[in-house]
Amino acid sequence: MKDKITEIISEKIKCENLSVEGAESKYEVNIVSDEFTGMSIIQRHKIIYGLLDNYIKTGEIHALTIKAKTSSE
Repeated sequence: MKDKITEIISEKIKCENLSVEGAESKYEVNIVSDEFTGMSIIQRHKIIYGLLDNYIKTGEIHALTIKAKTSSE
């Protein structure tokens, strides 16, 4: 699932850095992208949650921690 999460996010967001850790439906996403410039933390999280929504609804992702930053943060 870590590889699938990485693939989904990297297909839609140009990332300077992306790592996904975790197992058994509990994951942590650390992402650095300048596409987040000018966005609040909530807006950034909504983007990631939106990309992974199908997996959250099916329970394949139960807990998701997101650390989303720009390259200047």
